[in-house]
Amino acid sequence: TCSTCSRIIKDLDIKDEFDFQKIKEEKITLEQLEELASLAQGYEPLFNKRSQKYKALGLKDKNLLEEEIKNYILEEYTFLQRPVFLIGDNLFIGNSKKVIANVAEELSK
Repeated sequence: TCSTCSRIIKDLDIKDEFDFQKIKEEKITLEQLEELASLAQGYEPLFNKRSQKYKALGLKDKNLLEEEIKNYILEEYTFLQRPVFLIGDNLFIGNSKKVIANVAEELSK
C-alpha cells in the first residue's frame, strides 16, 4: 500500500497475475521469509537499511548476523525491502530502476 509500491504496480500494469500480500496487515511468515532468503542467498539482501527503525535502533553501527536480520524482518514489516517480486524462481527485491526494469523484462516473456 505504500505509494512507491503502488506506483510500481501501476507502471508495470500488474493485475491479477500476482498474489499480493500487504505485509503491514498480513505479516510475512517464517516459511515465506526462508523461501525468499534461499533465493536471495541470505537475509541481508532482503533487509531494508532505509527503514526509520534501522536508524532509530542504531543498527547501522552494528554488525548484524543473518539470524538477527531474519528476526528483525519477522518482527517489523518495515525491515523487509519492498517491493519483492517472486516470478517463478526469480526473485526481484527493491525499487531501484534497474530492478523494476528487470521485473518488466521478466513479465514481457
